[in-house]
Amino acid sequence: MGILYSKLKMFHFPEKLASLPLENPEVLPPLHIRIKPTNVCNHNCWYCAYRRENIQLGKDMVLREQIPEARMMELVDDCIAMGVKAVTFSGGGDPLCYPHLAVTARRLTDAGIKIACLTNGALLKGEIAEIFASKGSWIRVSLDGWDGESYGRYRGVSADEYNRVMSNLSAFRRSSETCLLGVVIIVDADNAPKVYEMIRQFHSLGVQSVKVAPCFTGNHAEENNAYHAPHFDLVKEQIQRAIADFSSDRFEIFDSYYAQLCTFHKEYDWCPYIQINPVIGADLNVYSCHDKAYNLDSGLLFSIQEQRFSEAWLHNKEQFFGIIPSRQCNHHCVVNEKNRMLIEYLDLDRRHLEFV
Repeated sequence: MGILYSKLKMFHFPEKLASLPLENPEVLPPLHIRIKPTNVCNHNCWYCAYRRENIQLGKDMVLREQIPEARMMELVDDCIAMGVKAVTFSGGGDPLCYPHLAVTARRLTDAGIKIACLTNGALLKGEIAEIFASKGSWIRVSLDGWDGESYGRYRGVSADEYNRVMSNLSAFRRSSETCLLGVVIIVDADNAPKVYEMIRQFHSLGVQSVKVAPCFTGNHAEENNAYHAPHFDLVKEQIQRAIADFSSDRFEIFDSYYAQLCTFHKEYDWCPYIQINPVIGADLNVYSCHDKAYNLDSGLLFSIQEQRFSEAWLHNKEQFFGIIPSRQCNHHCVVNEKNRMLIEYLDLDRRHLEFV
């Protein structure tokens, strides 16, 4: 198994990268689209940014909204016609709660578009599990509790739900050799002492990838860093011990615990990644990124409620430059480091490229 998590994947698409600057009039399709098909969720995690009033992510989200089936099929057709490479289904809510996910996934994969999904795993069974097991590229399940009692407390569900999710993961792993099964551990003060134990459990279960990431308690770096400071060293020590004990060609541990706490301040004035990986919400609005989804005042690129995605995407390149990160993005950002690398790459003096 090669490296799964890397900021360097984008450099395998040089034509797309060359098209990003405003001075290049060419507009190419996004490489990867994140679709939030529904805002409905069967869990109620305490730290969920989409449901916490003090976090900007999801502030304009309508909880029961979902993409109508006909509009989803139209969007799928646009992705196929444009040449989009991959689609990830995420929340909003839990994508597996979306009633038309199976037909959507089949239609995309039949056309050669790769699919992935972020989910709580409670509904990873039956037809949709079979589709992802045979046709999907990866599934990543968010986890926090380490047993039934803690899991139920985190998510507002019964203690029995934990065993059901573990059973789903085990069954999915047995049924698929091609769709990579991963887990993300969302770290807070309660489970911080349990990180090593959880990684060991997922290793035994046959999970192929574990990502460790922090929960977010607010919009400002200082607030989040202060929350994680008392257990920061403990978590880092456990991650390093787990890497030493379990990491292999068949099991990757990705430490995203520190990086995601340091992505708030931006010193650059345009966001290249908007054109690479936009987000389509259940409200049929297209947003600049995951971290500005359902922010109508600062993250909206355009609406596809009354127009096709393909037409709107290709209509006006200047729409991708209306967001100025140094002024408007002083919040958590999953692509901050990628943007910094891209901007440096695109700003290189070509007269000196040979002096590597």
